[in-house]
Amino acid sequence: MNTLGIPLDYGTARGLPPQAEATLLVSIASNPDGREISLEPAAAAAWARMRDAAAADGLSLVAISGFRSVKRQDEIIRGRLSKGEKINTILRTMAAPGYSEHHTGRAIDLGAPGEPLLSESFALTGEYSWLVDHAHEYGFRLSYPRDNPHGIAFEPWHWCFEGV
Repeated sequence: MNTLGIPLDYGTARGLPPQAEATLLVSIASNPDGREISLEPAAAAAWARMRDAAAADGLSLVAISGFRSVKRQDEIIRGRLSKGEKINTILRTMAAPGYSEHHTGRAIDLGAPGEPLLSESFALTGEYSWLVDHAHEYGFRLSYPRDNPHGIAFEPWHWCFEGV
């Protein structure tokens, strides 16, 4: 992590435990860019139930991202650093490699049709309101609410499966 400039005490200081990479994944969809989205099997099954329940209530949850390897997290951060962003700024909008819930295959980024991807404006949608009221019924929780203790910006789109 030192090659990225991430502080050695990052996990402890942020209250973020290391996250192991999932070893068994299933495809759940393609994202709006055509990339395959995968989750670990229990999270994938819970996602399907949650998506279908939202649809039954007239809402359309769109999967944007799921599993992301430690290597891919590193690549994303290196890309942002190469564009001149500072590591402290980057770590306000994403977890360091090895600490992202996406590594586990249990985290999913969600959106709504016609909404900008991975935008705080998702919090203004009916889909987000539905998730706040119902996601826990399917074992999902909002990982980064406003003013979370991890120093990560509010991410209304990022939900993690913990089981029911």
